[in-house]
Amino acid sequence: MLTLATVALLLVLLVIGAPVAFALLVTGAVGLYGIGGLPMVLGILQTAPLSAVSSYELISVPMFILMAEFVIVSGIADGLFLAAAAWVGRLPGGLAMATALAGAGFGAISGSSTASAATLSATSIPAMLKQGYEPRLACGVVAISGTLAMLIPPSVALIIYGLIADVSIGHLLIGGVLPGALVTVTIMLTILALVWQDPARAPRGPAHSLRRKLAALRVVGPMLVLLMAVTGVIYTGVATPTEAAGIGAFGAFVLALRSGRLDLRALLHALKRAAHATCMILMIILGAHVFGYYFTFTQTTQELVRWVGELGLSPYLVMALLIVGYLVLGCLMDQIAILILTVPVVLPLVVSLGFDPVWFGVLVIVTAEVGMVTPPVGLNVFVVARYARRPLGEIFAGVWPHVFAHLVVIALLVAFPQIVLWLPSHMP
Repeated sequence: MLTLATVALLLVLLVIGAPVAFALLVTGAVGLYGIGGLPMVLGILQTAPLSAVSSYELISVPMFILMAEFVIVSGIADGLFLAAAAWVGRLPGGLAMATALAGAGFGAISGSSTASAATLSATSIPAMLKQGYEPRLACGVVAISGTLAMLIPPSVALIIYGLIADVSIGHLLIGGVLPGALVTVTIMLTILALVWQDPARAPRGPAHSLRRKLAALRVVGPMLVLLMAVTGVIYTGVATPTEAAGIGAFGAFVLALRSGRLDLRALLHALKRAAHATCMILMIILGAHVFGYYFTFTQTTQELVRWVGELGLSPYLVMALLIVGYLVLGCLMDQIAILILTVPVVLPLVVSLGFDPVWFGVLVIVTAEVGMVTPPVGLNVFVVARYARRPLGEIFAGVWPHVFAHLVVIALLVAFPQIVLWLPSHMP
């Protein structure tokens, strides 16, 4: 009864709009008070802050966030879109495909989904609308392409999962590479299907000479260097994810400096935004630690594993139910909050059913991508609506084909786990 009352309190706090960190903190403290009174609450609060932030790997979070901020300042996303447009713009739906490729490229040097959506909105939507694209197709592609930053390394969401699940962050980041490529191709195929159904949705763009195409690739060079400086050193074992995050932040700083856009004001703004995002994540982790202590003392996780085991359900049926649950939660809550709230409870069950925790982490992130574009929260849709000044309903209508395509990708990842696990299995 106490557990049900505590979970109900958490849900009430979330529904009324309380910050996730404080909702977890208050709920955990109330639950602990019900078990051991004030001495237990004070004892946990004395130790939880240090234990929550003492992990060495946690340093990678502010570094990757800072890397994203410097990448935004450098304006490299604009160049990525123009380069992709030069090569595929002549194809049916070419500019929309270029947006997906630019989203993948930006995601490879930025772990922020909303930053990716905002940057692509300012560049690709005006270009597509100018060429006569259907507005909902253009905005939908930008919203879904922005989610690639959650999956393609460096991904802050995968790092948070790794810290919670106590699995190799390096394996998680590399495990996101092939699924990220698969999702990118899926977005492009969805665009192709929509344009095949109605060619008026996306007129063909102008043809470009080979010289123009090769010249456009110059902007891709610095991005590839930065990508290798981060993902490459992790895959080869030259550096840990934390060290790679520092290399990435410095490399992005050099790119921003090289672009001529990094003055003192821009630098302070980037540092401030990175600090703000880091503090928010650390507060959520702290709240989750306190809430996790309550779950540990009540043995809620062990009871859940035992209960599901007694049901005698197929492991894949249980996994399907979990995926549906994550899809529903994604419509209502922030993705980082979902990870911190559910992974400590769900992961022991997943492992007990024989599934790999690295595979499950990538699967959860792909599922969370759907939540970034589905109502009522759909954070990426709100970001695109703000920057593109288009109606929310129009953008939600534009992302639905991509949502269904993402469900197909999720089914493929469940059916073929090696899509996630093949690259990590070859790491030193």
